[in-house]
Order: sequence, then C-alpha cells, then structure tokens
Amino acid sequence: MAMVSIKDVAAHAGVSPGTVSNVLNRPGKVAPSTRERVEAAINELGFVRHGSASTLRAGHSRTIGLSVIDIGNPFFTEVAAGVEDVASELGYAVILGNSAGSLDKEERNLRVLAEHRVRGVLITPSGEDPSRLERLRDRDISVVLVDHPAHRPDQCAVAVDDVAGGRAAVAHLLARGARSVAYVTGPLSIRQCSERREGAKAAMRSAGLDPGDLHVAEAATMTARGGEKAAADLIAHGLPEAVFCANDLLALGVLRALLRSGVRVPEDVALMGYDDIDFAAASTVSLSSMRQPTYQLGRIATELLLDECDNPETHAHQHIMFQPELVARESTQ
Repeated sequence: MAMVSIKDVAAHAGVSPGTVSNVLNRPGKVAPSTRERVEAAINELGFVRHGSASTLRAGHSRTIGLSVIDIGNPFFTEVAAGVEDVASELGYAVILGNSAGSLDKEERNLRVLAEHRVRGVLITPSGEDPSRLERLRDRDISVVLVDHPAHRPDQCAVAVDDVAGGRAAVAHLLARGARSVAYVTGPLSIRQCSERREGAKAAMRSAGLDPGDLHVAEAATMTARGGEKAAADLIAHGLPEAVFCANDLLALGVLRALLRSGVRVPEDVALMGYDDIDFAAASTVSLSSMRQPTYQLGRIATELLLDECDNPETHAHQHIMFQPELVARESTQ
C-alpha cells in the first residue's frame, strides 16, 4: 500500500499542502473549520507524518520533555496530566524523564532529550546548579521550571510558595494547642523540603516558641516507607504533640506507624501532610494537608513553554507563584 503524502491529504481536504503542514505543526494558526476538515482527511486516508524527516528539516521535533523528581509521587503524576493535556491540544508529544532526585540521572535524561531535539523542556530540577539548563538553552531548547522559582528574568517558572505553606501548616497545628512539633521531611537538599521547614520555624517564632525546638526527622525517601521509619524513631524517642510532614506520602506512612503502635490521631498526636493527593481524604483517618494546584502547575507551565517555542518574538517571560491552601480534616481536628 502506497504511503499517503501531505499532497494527498491537501487534495482530499481541498486545501494547500502548506495548510496541512500548519495543521500538523502550528494548529493554532489554522481556522477551526479548516483544521477539522484537514484532520478528517488525515484520519480517512490514514496519513502518518514522517517524524524524523520533519525533525531534520526543522532542527527540532514536535515533542517536549518533562523531567520530574519522583513520578511515583501522585503530585507529579497530576502535574504530568496537566502537561500532557496541553501538549496534546497543541499537537505536541511528551517525553517523560524521572530523575529520582539524582543529579547524574537528571543529566542523562536531559542529554537524551537534547539528542531527540525536543522543542523545549519542563523540569523540576534535582539541585540548584543551573549549568545543565544553560546547556539546553545554548542548544536553542526552551526551558520552563515547574514547582521551582526562577532566579533569572529571562526564564519562565511556575511554582508554589513553600515557605508560606510550611508556615500555614504549623500555624494550624499550634492553633489547636500543640506546643511541641516534629517536621518529617525528605532530604533537606531538596528546595521544597528546606523551604517548608523555614515556614514551619517562622510559625513557631510567630507563636512565641523557639524555632530551634522544631524536631526535624529527615527520611531518605519521601515515601510512605520513609514516613514509617521516621515515625518509629519519633515513637522511640518521645512523641511530640503534632507532626508536620513535607508531603502526604510521608504523612500516610507516619499515620500507619502511629496507629499500629496504638497512638491515636489526632487525640494523642495531630498530623499534617502536604500536597493533598487523592489518598489524603481516603485514608483511615482523613489527612489534613496543604493543597497545591498540581494540575494547573502542569497546564500553565506547558502553555508558557509552547508560547516561548512557537512565538519567540512576542513571548513574555513570567514568574508565577501560587499560594497553597490549607485543607483541615480528621487528623488535626
């Protein structure tokens, strides 16, 4: 069976080959009725674009990269859903890379994305060294930071105010009467973890407490298992009146360990998470948490990235900072 060409699609739809090319590469520039006619012709004829050839001609592909710290965390799964939805709407595919918090793995993932000539990269970086991202920009690959603020004016970033989130979480625990608080966190080398701790200490300071009294339990991984291990240490050394966790997975692990040890939540220990993943409301004791606009983070970051890719002359770099929302449930009531 002969390969269907762009000219065949154009003839079938009654448009020029250039219009078909625009539908494939710049769908936003084609009138909706015309785009629908071309897309119908593509489906009827079974046209498949020659991706590698178009990449060589353009110098880049109709793909973007997404690099996250932990795809096993539902937070990043929801971010990825927002990314994929916008990319699909605008005719792009997404290549996902999971760094697992490793700088070496992140470097390898970015190298692969560059080799695939992606149009742009969305990234939650594993560290603060900007050199890896600069190398992408030197290759004319646009970069937008996700869940991470930008430190330069000529780069887009979409983030959440983690200091404010940590402050609100611990202020909520203190308002219900707690005076001893533990912070269960992942590695403090992760910006989000350190900033949430900073906010927690600010809340204690505002309440007239010594921020140095905040007990910090650092887990190797931000998982339920990491939370269980941290909780075992807290139980062994004396439980505080409240525990704030850097994400919901840690909090769910802490909750499981506390209940297994006969500790009542919230009667004996109040418990607060972060992210408000779906499991938070469905746990044995519904979990109070700091809600982040995860899906919107992915959508808006992708819109910014593709606008920079497709409209470099008119694109305006933006630094968008969301505020987290406190959701109180049984674990702190």
